[in-house]
Amino acid sequence: MKRASLAVTVLAGVGAIATRRLLVRSRQAGTGESRWLVVTVNCPPERLSELPEPLALLGDEVETRVAAAPGDRGTELAARISRPGSPGLVARLGGADSRQAVRSALRDAKSLLETGEVLRPDSPPTTRPTVRGKVVELATRRAAGEGRL
Repeated sequence: MKRASLAVTVLAGVGAIATRRLLVRSRQAGTGESRWLVVTVNCPPERLSELPEPLALLGDEVETRVAAAPGDRGTELAARISRPGSPGLVARLGGADSRQAVRSALRDAKSLLETGEVLRPDSPPTTRPTVRGKVVELATRRAAGEGRL
């Protein structure tokens, strides 16, 4: 019985945390403000006199910010969508989230600045698609939406 009550307590705690995060997000969406998505690039801020090509292609759709990373650990490159509003859950899960373009551009810009090219995975993949793989793909795509790249 103790294990069952512990499991219920843990699930209730996780549910409370998830509910709180959703409420905070809905309040942010109501204000029309978009969160900054940030990557740390291993280069000095002076090297970013102009935006890397992946971010420059987005044009006026995004606001960008360049700052020195704390502790002299490179440069923080930040971007966010300049127009207010947020897509619905169905659009985000379907991959039609406008923030996804910003995430991809930041990832590509980091790769381009650090290695000189945009690194891509091998194609075709060496594994066959499975149902479990689709779940992992969805989870990793959503994790990038939390500002962690």
